Amino acid sequence: MDSIAGRIRLLPETTVNRIAAGEVIERPAAAVRELVENALDAGATRISVAIDGGGIDRIEVADDGIGMGPEELALAVLRHATSKLPDDDLTHIATLGFRGEALPSIGAAARLAITSRPRGAEAATIQVEGGQVGEVRPTSGAPGTRVVVRDLFYATPARRKFLKSARTEADAAEAAVRRLALAAPQVAMRFESDGRVAFDLPVQDRAARVAALLGPDAAAALLPVELARGSLRLSGFAAAPTVTRATAATQALVVNGRPVADPVLRTAVRVAYRDVIAYGRHAVVALFLEVPPEDLDVNVHPAKAEVRFREAESVRGLVISALSRALAGGAGFAMTPLEPRPAPPPPILPHSGRPWLNLTPGGAPRAAPAVAGLAEVGLPLGAAPAARVPDPAPERPAEQFPLGAPVAQVLDTYVLAVAADGALVVVDQHAAHERLTHETLRGQLLQGGVRTQPLLLPAVVDLAPADAARLLARAEELARLGLELEAFGPGAVLVRALPAALGAPDPAPLLRDLADELAEMDETTALEAKLDAVVARLACHGSIRAGRRLTLPEMDALLRQMEATPRAATCSHGRPTYLKLSRAEIERLFGRR
Repeated sequence: MDSIAGRIRLLPETTVNRIAAGEVIERPAAAVRELVENALDAGATRISVAIDGGGIDRIEVADDGIGMGPEELALAVLRHATSKLPDDDLTHIATLGFRGEALPSIGAAARLAITSRPRGAEAATIQVEGGQVGEVRPTSGAPGTRVVVRDLFYATPARRKFLKSARTEADAAEAAVRRLALAAPQVAMRFESDGRVAFDLPVQDRAARVAALLGPDAAAALLPVELARGSLRLSGFAAAPTVTRATAATQALVVNGRPVADPVLRTAVRVAYRDVIAYGRHAVVALFLEVPPEDLDVNVHPAKAEVRFREAESVRGLVISALSRALAGGAGFAMTPLEPRPAPPPPILPHSGRPWLNLTPGGAPRAAPAVAGLAEVGLPLGAAPAARVPDPAPERPAEQFPLGAPVAQVLDTYVLAVAADGALVVVDQHAAHERLTHETLRGQLLQGGVRTQPLLLPAVVDLAPADAARLLARAEELARLGLELEAFGPGAVLVRALPAALGAPDPAPLLRDLADELAEMDETTALEAKLDAVVARLACHGSIRAGRRLTLPEMDALLRQMEATPRAATCSHGRPTYLKLSRAEIERLFGRR
């Protein structure tokens, strides 16, 4: 027992502080977030953030808040010293910070200098390096507080070794400040990275701030969200279903003024949009939830990004209901009947020398000549099926053509085929063609580079400045994928060429999705490591869409290419491209077995 007891010792205070620093300040973005939260809690009306080297080399946050005197400055760099819990009550937290860990944690891992001046008093400064606290000294300075952090994690080299690239860390820091700027439109905010101003926002109302941060395409499609139930109140904006993103990065969720990444809220957003946006796409929202402080636990995680609701189901129901109402009443989404459009003449296809019976998706047959051998022509049916039915195709041997021969297109989205053994094959035309395009691009890439198609007139695409910078930083690598980009002023990109396999898609949605994909890649080599994800995104934009009418030769070509393409059973997102129902499975569906 004595030998065991002899192994246990108290860690030095410096080591304890560095361990604590690793929990609170896991990357530069966390340090930036903590400093901006302190500025907001200090009542600032303007906050300026500047970083160098992704925040690893330098972080500077300046505000015009209430400032700190010499005595307060000396306490501020000590652990668990805070002005935000006057009665030590953790159930009624009204500030963004409350633990008193941010400044000492930063000081334990970096070189920290704080200069502060209350209005009507003299300025003072203090420095902390690797946990060693210096003396408070008088100095000069404007009212408010200026914090400078240099050489982040120099005192904890193990943590610094695991940081991402400077570009990725800068993106994360910018995203953190954007979330706080969206939550506090009453405060002017500026963010600068390596001398480049990402945004400089004046004091705004909530609608203007949301529009400025979510991008021009989302701003043009925002629907107001407003609903209250009991003590819960939700407000904000949701983009119409016509505006979606490849990731959930543009979903801004704010609870009692605190930006959060909460699974309850994200699930509610996904459920509300589930029936109006395509699978795999993400809605664009900015939602502000107000909850009684006693019904909200913010003391869940050191980063304070997670919260816990006392009545999570009530919150979830409120969000779903509010978004559903907004989407139901939005422009273009009211439940009004569509005006009838004149029907085009039926297509005549060069297959067996005989025309198709062309039926509209709504069920009304278009004018078509009588075709011998099609029973539907002679039947006195009140409504025709929503399918476009060609003459029966000749049977093909199953071993040679496992997906069979096409016989109809249903809902202008699904191709029906019959295999030689009588099995019914249902093909999702978009998912199937997406895989074919994906494999074409992937094969070209492995052979040295994707073939490009220069645009006759280069297209200019307006993007958020951060998205434009992210794409241009990868311009050389994207050129290998057949996408040729150039800078074209602040927040704009000039597209000179697209991958030839894509046809001629609108480059704007493609670039926005690629920017979202790149935002989630956090290493300098991430594009190489995740090249397949970028190729998949390109393939999605270059594939035939649901709702496009296919001719019989096109259907037949689609099936034959699927049979000759690897991984053709699933699309680039992992969804099945076709379903095959055998005779036994069909009989089981009808209760014959």
